[in-house]
Amino acid sequence: MADNYLIDYYENYNEDERLKSRWGRIEFLTTMRYIDRYLNDGMKVIDIGAGTGVYSLEIAGKGFKVDAVELIQHNVDEIKKKAIDNENVTVRQGNALDLSFIKDDAYDMTLLMGPMYHLYSDTDKTKAISEAVRVTKQNGIIFISYCITDASIIDYGFKKGNILDLIEKKMLDTEHFITRSEPWDIFELVRKSDIDELMSGFNTERLHYVATDGFSRHMKETIENMDEEVLDIFMKYHFAICENDDMVGITHHSLDIVRKL
Repeated sequence: MADNYLIDYYENYNEDERLKSRWGRIEFLTTMRYIDRYLNDGMKVIDIGAGTGVYSLEIAGKGFKVDAVELIQHNVDEIKKKAIDNENVTVRQGNALDLSFIKDDAYDMTLLMGPMYHLYSDTDKTKAISEAVRVTKQNGIIFISYCITDASIIDYGFKKGNILDLIEKKMLDTEHFITRSEPWDIFELVRKSDIDELMSGFNTERLHYVATDGFSRHMKETIENMDEEVLDIFMKYHFAICENDDMVGITHHSLDIVRKL
């Protein structure tokens, strides 16, 4: 069951509009670029924590069968409205921590691109990934998204003037600048080292670790004002560097892409 903080947030936040904005679309296009790389004919896909169905519907529109599972009833209703004429999408309310209604090894591709934003304990994070791995076939591909610590410290903390408030609320220490979140903060922030430690307990092979939005949220106005020629060059630049080890820490969102062994 979703807590009221999460319900209130998603009932009042338009995720579709963010991903349709010029700067927000960079995250969407990057994610789909990697999804498309691994989609093959006949694959069955599950989208766990599907939000309002942005990725579910995009993949279904390519002719693939997609089962969307979403915790928030408001989002479930939004997917159903948008998918009413798309027979490739099924929608079900469910919790990423308990997919017991799904059998083992059921899907060729699993998306877990939302739940990790809102899980605050190692126990819950491990459970969500365990369920995603369980429902994925051997050699299947799993996409896991995270919100990244340092981009938020720079943007929300320093650029937007909230750094002292974060420290006062003990959401941020001033030695290692590790963040601490509670459900009412909505988002859990991690670094790649946290993800590496979390994934070390699973029998998976990392294929890619991607800075899905890279610098784009740090330079929203610049991107909005680019002409098409310059934007095209920027996109080529972003795609060229989005897996570079010395770049991935600056992104707001990352995508860990693994194969189940």
